[in-house]
Amino acid sequence: MEKILPLLPFAFMASALAIGIIAHGSITAIGRNPEASDKVQTPMIMGMAFAEAIAIYVLVIALIAKFVK
Repeated sequence: MEKILPLLPFAFMASALAIGIIAHGSITAIGRNPEASDKVQTPMIMGMAFAEAIAIYVLVIALIAKFVK
């Protein structure tokens, strides 16, 4: 379990990168077609929530790896 601890920050960075890519894509789409903001905003929020869930799972794994020996 101790071998995965140095790799966990990369999972957090990947989650943050995914949230940034989702936000960039949706803001670009809304900028091109402002009338479609209602159709774009809901999938954007859901995609960000799923990407953030990955970061929460990584946090739980990190805490388990730290305190369980």
